[in-house]
Amino acid sequence: MIFGLIALLQAGCATQRDAATTADMPKPDKTISDQALDQALTQLYRQWQGTPYRWGGTSRQGIDCSAYTQRVYQEALATPLPRTTHGQAKTGYAIDYQSARQGDLVFFHIRPGLRHVGIFLGGQRFMHASSSKGVTVSRLDNPYWQARFWQFRRYF
Repeated sequence: MIFGLIALLQAGCATQRDAATTADMPKPDKTISDQALDQALTQLYRQWQGTPYRWGGTSRQGIDCSAYTQRVYQEALATPLPRTTHGQAKTGYAIDYQSARQGDLVFFHIRPGLRHVGIFLGGQRFMHASSSKGVTVSRLDNPYWQARFWQFRRYF
């Protein structure tokens, strides 16, 4: 029982294992302009805003953080992402905090074995599936997120 709970916590926001690596993942067919990316992210946020958080969830009835980033990347950028936070944190490439731009993924260490992911919007804001608020926009300079920041990764 305790080992099962530990395994669940180590999985992060999702329940499935990832087989894809960066080399396995196709590149998007075309680059997207900043304006088009902003419009796509805004539209997808509005569609999902307030959707409740559900660990392992992938639908509007409930979604977890990595399923949300996976869905947004597929719909906005036609770019596949691994299903789990752990898998997403291993693909793409790391970006310096100062170099982060809209659309990059932002990762957090919540507690040992538990990670969280969101999509950077610029201006210290990111959208994500929050366990307390559902799909929402939060600020990186909020003390909670600031203390847990881990890395940015880029996929496009």
